Amino acid sequence: MSPTRGAAAPVAPPAPGQPDKPRGGRFGSLAGWAQRHRWAALLIWVAVLAAVTLVSGAAGSAYKNNFALPGTDSQAATDLFTKHGSAQAGDSVDIVFKDSEGLGGRKAGVEKMLAEVKGLPGVADVRSPYADASAVSRDGTIGYATVTLDGKAEAVPKEDITAIIDTAKSAESGGLQVELGGEAVRGAQEKGSPTAELAGILAAVIILGLLFGSLVAAAVPLITALFAVGSALGLIVLASHVFTIADFTPPITMLVGLGVGIDYALLIFYRYRHELTDGAEPAEATRKALDAAGRTVFFAGCTVIIALFGLVALGLGSLQGVALALALTVLTTMAASLILLPALLAVFGRRIQRHVLKHAARAEARGKVEGRRWRALAAAVQRRPLPALLVATFALLALSAPALSMRLGFADAGNDPATTTSRQAYDLLAEGFGPGFNGPLIVLVQGDEAAGQGVRSDLAKTEGVATASPAMPSEDGALSTVIVYPETSPQAEGTADLVHHLRDDVAPGLERDTGAEILVGGSVAASQDFADTVSQRLPLFVAVVVGMSSLLLMLVFRSVWIPVKAALLNLLSISAALGAMTLVFQYGWFGVQQGPIEAFLPVLIFAIVFGLSMDYEVFLVSRIHEEWERTKDHSLAVREGLATTGKVITAAGAIMIVVFGAFMLSADRMLQQFGLGLAVAILVDALVIRCLIVPAVMQLLGKRAWWLPAPLARRLPKVALERPVNS
Repeated sequence: MSPTRGAAAPVAPPAPGQPDKPRGGRFGSLAGWAQRHRWAALLIWVAVLAAVTLVSGAAGSAYKNNFALPGTDSQAATDLFTKHGSAQAGDSVDIVFKDSEGLGGRKAGVEKMLAEVKGLPGVADVRSPYADASAVSRDGTIGYATVTLDGKAEAVPKEDITAIIDTAKSAESGGLQVELGGEAVRGAQEKGSPTAELAGILAAVIILGLLFGSLVAAAVPLITALFAVGSALGLIVLASHVFTIADFTPPITMLVGLGVGIDYALLIFYRYRHELTDGAEPAEATRKALDAAGRTVFFAGCTVIIALFGLVALGLGSLQGVALALALTVLTTMAASLILLPALLAVFGRRIQRHVLKHAARAEARGKVEGRRWRALAAAVQRRPLPALLVATFALLALSAPALSMRLGFADAGNDPATTTSRQAYDLLAEGFGPGFNGPLIVLVQGDEAAGQGVRSDLAKTEGVATASPAMPSEDGALSTVIVYPETSPQAEGTADLVHHLRDDVAPGLERDTGAEILVGGSVAASQDFADTVSQRLPLFVAVVVGMSSLLLMLVFRSVWIPVKAALLNLLSISAALGAMTLVFQYGWFGVQQGPIEAFLPVLIFAIVFGLSMDYEVFLVSRIHEEWERTKDHSLAVREGLATTGKVITAAGAIMIVVFGAFMLSADRMLQQFGLGLAVAILVDALVIRCLIVPAVMQLLGKRAWWLPAPLARRLPKVALERPVNS
């Protein structure tokens, strides 16, 4: 490489009177700025990370779980509870006791411990099992005390709940077992060490090392992702003081941020490496990589953000905050890929260049042609495109089929690890009082006491109801509350059917007979309302996201069939992921405990995966389009497009699969579902769809793939995405 060419790199200004040879787009200009001010760019990112970490640590988090849905029966019941002073409006903790010899001989010790609990901070009242015969099982071996908190579970400090747990546990002696249950206890339990995050990072380092064969080259994408995720986590903590953000958001943010951050940086870095092997100097290679792959990253990130803001429009309580947090994370990873990554490449460019050129020379000496296997795979698919398409599609449809019977809900203490006190309390209550005791329905009767007793009598005889408590009047006497215990557990399909049966069939008749208004509420009914609302609003959400993304693809590729194909294939990968989640978590494959799928996960996975799938779609199809424009040979364009992108798409997909799949190691069932869903979606998308179905479809479409009606072509603005490789 001559000194003259090195002097012409974008880091130095052009000579007077000479044209600006490294002319490019805005992303190339941004890369040039980051390189010229590399230390300033690095210092800015370090300062941002340090500042948000310090400020967020000082401010603390204000996470709030809010799944309120105005307009539903459960929310209307909650509002009336609060308005009329019903005792069921607050949160509580259950202290559960078991002694195989009977609880009668344990009264003195239990009462002494409960007196200590009553004096603890955060406790409003304590009701002893010895004060209510219904609080002790028929055989006298299991009972429970109810600790009423002075606020909602999420508002009571975690240390106050921990004090209640420690005080109650101190009463254990001899054959007396003491366990504690309730949402407050579940929230205060230790979540375990960050095994999943560390395993994902380690696996990503190994894959990057194998891909590039250099520690420095492997570290650059990882450093970029870690800076982005660290900054995003601090910003989300601060945002929790302004927006309603759920407490399960940080691990999801780290999961998505690591996968997306490494993925975006890798796509740009791989293009940078390609430019180096073509003879470009490091600065010029960075500019070209940002002008090409940087545009793809920007487009893909915008697609994810658009999909996430679609979730905000759904109006699903805390899910809006989760969507905002994830959108902020994706935005931060985009910024890191477009600013921090070029600065890192400017610092390590020469070392990376020496390694890349040395590796390329060794490969050339061995006669190794990069992309040879991918080119052969594309050629094999092109020879039999229809069989390849049909086999792959039928396989994915078969995997998607279980999603048609997916049941949405929320995990409860019955899904906690068997060693936790919340799970053991859950099991003891089910053993002593029946499976439905852990998920009672709260039936609110707006009428006099006689109406409440009449409703209670009929509810007790309803099929699917184990028992119903006496009607309890509110403080002002305006309404009565009946606690209905189902025969089935909270997550059972029978309990969901009972909620609908009471509302649709039982309540209308009772309202006519008594003249009272009846509402079915409680946490189980609220979970069902949330699941039903998600199911009702999902089609509109899908239509909006798919429509907007398809319009963007139409602008980029000036084609009708490319966006149609992309939308259908993205939906196929998402449905396959939901099918896999249903098989594992709902039907209990591989020994996993059976239960519903977390109600908010399908829409969250759809938003994230749809954007990530667009990432690979644009990266592959843009290279096919580039070759098509250069050669006008459609078959050659498909082969070369897959040959030049197959390796990086597979590597990027593998990194996201191991990062997402590592969350299967988490003790949290929700994170396990989320990790499996994303990992399966990326696996299907990177291997089956991009490497088999897309080449087959493109071969079958032929030149028609780039068809756009003339009237539409005249009206649509031209949007350039990728610049040619040799620009």
